[in-house]
Amino acid sequence: MSNHSYQEIAVNLLIPFANHPFKLYDDHRLDDMEESIRANGVHTPIIVRPAPSDEGKYEILSGHNRTEAAKKVGVETVPTIVRKGLTDDEAMFVVTETNLIQRSFTDMLHSEKSVVIAVHYEAIKKKQGYRSDLLESIEGTGATGEQVAPKLKSADKIGEQYSLSADTIKRYLRVNKLIQPLKERLDNDCFGIVAAVALSYLNEKEQQIVDKVLGESGKIGIGQAKRLRRESETAKLGISSVREILHPEKPLKAVKPFKIKTEIVSEYFVNGESDDEIENVIAEALRAYFKK
Repeated sequence: MSNHSYQEIAVNLLIPFANHPFKLYDDHRLDDMEESIRANGVHTPIIVRPAPSDEGKYEILSGHNRTEAAKKVGVETVPTIVRKGLTDDEAMFVVTETNLIQRSFTDMLHSEKSVVIAVHYEAIKKKQGYRSDLLESIEGTGATGEQVAPKLKSADKIGEQYSLSADTIKRYLRVNKLIQPLKERLDNDCFGIVAAVALSYLNEKEQQIVDKVLGESGKIGIGQAKRLRRESETAKLGISSVREILHPEKPLKAVKPFKIKTEIVSEYFVNGESDDEIENVIAEALRAYFKK
């Protein structure tokens, strides 16, 4: 038995996907879509599922912009493909894949890329692979699953699909652990990917404090982000400590880079310790020294 059906559904029964991760149109593209729908109606069906927490309504998986444009021009019903029996993970998979079909991965924001990669990575971990039937009947895919890569097995394979290195894939997996306000700051160039990775190691409450302290136009440098991570690992970050790091009263003078002699390092560390572990120990020792 098919797990999908075609229906005309009233737009007032359609609700957005919970925590929809993709930016909706808010410029001339929405205006163009409105004009097209006003003249021709909605031809490409949107994809929905019965809303899990709102009986009688439908959650949009694909077609948020079309639905919004239809509402604005007074269209009362839109053609839909209703997908039944989807888990939340499968629903998110449809959300990400249909967005990839509609636009290029390279055109996505950092936060959007992080969601796409995380969804695919989780699908692989759970051995779901790519269920081509989830995309069945979507206009533009041709044969079922034609635009979907075969089952992937690692960050290297995902990187191959998106022309990214495995390290970059891992960074995006970390970025997806940021709270939404910090993801938006990343998209708005308040900080870069390296800083975003460091911030992703803060717990949710600490990230909320960082967002609050930053205010409307605050920016974070790589050094600040890494210091926040170190402080989070060694002590509890609060508003005062975050403010001290992000808004120091006196700007620190740049220190000329230097290397610690090998004989000094080898006196206290063994070969098995990583650079990060050595750096953390030295930083902790310096903090204890200057505290005295």
